[in-house]
Amino acid sequence: QVQLVESGGGLVEAGGSLRLSCAAVGNIRSLSDMGWYRQAPGKQREFVAVISRDEISNYSDSVKGRFTIFRDMSKNTVYLQMNSTKPEDTGVYFCYAEGYGLLDWKSREFWGQGTQVTVSS
Repeated sequence: QVQLVESGGGLVEAGGSLRLSCAAVGNIRSLSDMGWYRQAPGKQREFVAVISRDEISNYSDSVKGRFTIFRDMSKNTVYLQMNSTKPEDTGVYFCYAEGYGLLDWKSREFWGQGTQVTVSS
């Protein structure tokens, strides 16, 4: 099985920075896109950023210019560098990846458990 293990969440003051990490572990055959979603209290989960295997990235308008997504292919790890944070960035951040475990015959999505990010005003 493939598991995504997130770390790096916490409390930060508005304007500060935080870096989230997500490592894919287990029986991995290959991964393509890796990215992040977030869910604020009382709201639906929303897209934040994604990076392809070719390291092409895409961002939601709400974080463009402030957040940077990058990955280390050798470690099956994706990062989210959060700069110039705002209180509206508060929420649970979920990592996801698309790809194949060793026993998978078609591509599937894997999700992490989520890490809390709180931005104080």
